[in-house]
Amino acid sequence: MALAPDDRRLVEDELGRAPTDAEAALFENLWSEHCAYRSSRPLLDAFETDGSQVVVGPGDDAGIVRLTDEWYLALGIESHNHPSYVDPYDGAATGVGGIVRDILSMGAYPIGLADCLYFGEFTDEHAQYLFEGVVEGIADYGNAIGVPTVTGSVHFDGRYEGNPLVNVACVGLVSADRLLRAAATTPGNKLVIVGNATGRDGLGGASFASEDLDEDAETEDRPAVQVGDPYTEKLLIEANEALLDEGVVEAARDLGAAGLGGATSEMVAQGETGAAITLDRLHQREPNMTGLELLLAESQERMCYEVRPEHVETVRSIADRYDLASSVIGEVTDDGRYRCTFEGETVVDVPASFLADGAPMNDLPTEVPEAPPIDVPELPLRETLSTVIESPNTAAKEWVFRQYDHEVGIRTARRPGDDAALLAIRETGQGLALAAGSEPKWTAVAPFDGARAVALEVATNLAAKGATPLAAVDCINGGNPERPTVYHGFSRAIDGLADMCAALEVPVVGGNVSLYNDSPTGPVPPTPTLAMFGVTGNFSVPPHEVEGGNDLVLVGEPTTALGGSEILAERGGYDDFPTLPTAPAALVAGLQEAAVADSTLAVHDVSHGGLAVTLAEMVSSDAGVSVTIDEDVRALVSETPGRTVVETTAPATVHETLEGIVPTTTVGSSTLDGSLSVTCRDGEVEFDVEELTEMRAVIDRTLDGEPITLS
Repeated sequence: MALAPDDRRLVEDELGRAPTDAEAALFENLWSEHCAYRSSRPLLDAFETDGSQVVVGPGDDAGIVRLTDEWYLALGIESHNHPSYVDPYDGAATGVGGIVRDILSMGAYPIGLADCLYFGEFTDEHAQYLFEGVVEGIADYGNAIGVPTVTGSVHFDGRYEGNPLVNVACVGLVSADRLLRAAATTPGNKLVIVGNATGRDGLGGASFASEDLDEDAETEDRPAVQVGDPYTEKLLIEANEALLDEGVVEAARDLGAAGLGGATSEMVAQGETGAAITLDRLHQREPNMTGLELLLAESQERMCYEVRPEHVETVRSIADRYDLASSVIGEVTDDGRYRCTFEGETVVDVPASFLADGAPMNDLPTEVPEAPPIDVPELPLRETLSTVIESPNTAAKEWVFRQYDHEVGIRTARRPGDDAALLAIRETGQGLALAAGSEPKWTAVAPFDGARAVALEVATNLAAKGATPLAAVDCINGGNPERPTVYHGFSRAIDGLADMCAALEVPVVGGNVSLYNDSPTGPVPPTPTLAMFGVTGNFSVPPHEVEGGNDLVLVGEPTTALGGSEILAERGGYDDFPTLPTAPAALVAGLQEAAVADSTLAVHDVSHGGLAVTLAEMVSSDAGVSVTIDEDVRALVSETPGRTVVETTAPATVHETLEGIVPTTTVGSSTLDGSLSVTCRDGEVEFDVEELTEMRAVIDRTLDGEPITLS
């Protein structure tokens, strides 16, 4: 850890002296890209964050939106990218633990997780090693703490080989009277740490997350990765509920990036107060820890609570009841200073607001990369459809889902594998739909329109299950922002995501930014992960598999543009990105209305892999589909989002519902023979259900064999 020379000069000017070693390390971490968003904060103003349903917007540990006057949702998302490359199991596991604690700090009980994962080419042994380790880490942690992983996405692309992305979203439920904030506002109140003892793991994690990965990162950066303990996290979840039951918490914050120093300085800066902290009082699991280590270690499963003096013993008693250690490390002051002592010596004495919010923002140049010329290869019909159906990116992800206990918590009404998951919110009688993901091929080709397409696709996933979008959180990942072409793609992706969310009237109430996802293999493509949440009037939603014997209606503009498509990723070539619908909000509202119609039997969105993959996924052993498209094969593999296929007993209802918004076409019917039959200008092709099942099981076939090891 080393404070950059320009930052050191700013600190020295503010303090009127050179910083202590502990102060320099604290500034280096809190002013890092990971904590301060120095290259992205000016761009984030593009997002619309307000709405009648928004209770708490960006800036806290999680966003809060209103379900009813009595019940709120807490929404959060975070990345654990660099740690998951160095140690895929612990890196991913602690990412789950961190986002769950962000939900706890708002007073909410976590009820669902979504994981969006990005790795190198699936055929690469190292990518498979990372993939298995990350999924195992998410599964073991989520299963142990009793929070179901109910949705997500997985992408394979060679540009992630040296820097995988692990983005995890969480949703929690909180009653209005239990809502907490992270601002410590009352001088004289105590600061109490509850949870695991502090060790030396995760030292400099925030700084590590703000640098490119080197070739030796898997060995040299291992100390910067935290070690998870899900069983302690489960105790912390229940202890947090008990503390709320007793009404003894004034404010709370998770100890995440920059550890104790990050959490406590941000709490008092947000509350416009100060803090006096005695680092020696912190419970420790390793001997001879220094003040700097106690301040910045990112040991997991720890929370900081602001507590009135008369309630301290109650807090400690509840911690004891759940076998959790606790320490009263200091108190809130009224002078705006952040002070820490260690062994009787003052090691930190700085203005709290300057430490937490004083990092200067970067003004970085951008450069538009030159697009290659249009080059679309020959696309034989059967071969083309086979290619996209059996691609690991569009293949079945059951291998992933099987690792997760998605039924724990007994709220899961729609399991993973559909367009969106559905959780039963019995407290309000509503269903909560969750969908999350991105498509890096889209944003690599067209950062602005590709990000717009990501937002539309996620909203379409919700509408296809009969849900009305409510709010979203985002995790925007990019490479080294100091590279002008990288920063161009990153900034345009932000603008595109913000533009479409605003058009859909979906507020973005929180999020995360992860930059410096760069390695010797190059930068990752701009990857704006979006997790969106919607509500339904009940717990029943249309499936994506057809029933058989009914009409099939394609909702959406016919398209043949292949820019960003899976087929071009597999075959090579370049094309323009498809044109998106001009009335996205009306489209999503119309899709939602069509999905809940009594005549609707099944709905599935058209996106990754195009119409061919959508139709293949609608086939089961009991029913199939037969369609005719008045276009060539490109119309079957183009990936324009905002389209769906609807199985219905009354196609006129679908046509009337979407009339004047987008075209709707009756393209065929569902059958009772379990096959996929497609006719287009290039001919006719048919796949039986056994062929489709085998083609789509490429991940299962590969990973259910011998365990993958690295030589």
